[in-house]
Amino acid sequence: MLSQLRPAIALTAIFTLLTGLAYPFAMTGLAQGLFPDAANGSLMAREGAVIGSALIAQPFAGAGYLHPRASASGYNAAGTGATNLGPTSATLIADVAARRAAWEGLNGTDAPIDAVTTSGSGLDPDISVASALGQSGRIATARGADPAAVRALIEDAVVPPLLGMYGEARVNVLRTNIALDAAFPIAPAGGE
Repeated sequence: MLSQLRPAIALTAIFTLLTGLAYPFAMTGLAQGLFPDAANGSLMAREGAVIGSALIAQPFAGAGYLHPRASASGYNAAGTGATNLGPTSATLIADVAARRAAWEGLNGTDAPIDAVTTSGSGLDPDISVASALGQSGRIATARGADPAAVRALIEDAVVPPLLGMYGEARVNVLRTNIALDAAFPIAPAGGE
């Protein structure tokens, strides 16, 4: 009996070492060597402090910032997900109408669809080009900047579809807000 168990135990130990340790360590090392930014979560830092990840949405509410897509999970990465409400749900219809009214009141333009609907994950880091450009007037006013310059900065932040054909053109909210802070700093309250 031991002669039959010995190969099974040996193979279990060998494959545990290969697939449980060697392979993950090799892939981690390869990823760190070839794509260190992506392997570390695409973290964004300002003045040496990590302020977020370019892969996970954060709530920006200030008038001088791009606002992300609405989140059904409250931007909580521990409890992500959609609402699972169907297109005939009275709750969904009311939520979309409320978001549309708020967005259009804040920005003075028609709301694009991604500005009034939540994402599947609740953590989309990107918004549509229409949503980003629709917010440019509000941002320029809040920052006391030239609207054409703010619009140009947002247009420069557009990420084209992968290989020119996969996906949609989009704007990363965190990266663009960092660029807005660098180009058009918001004066601190009190006029300092």
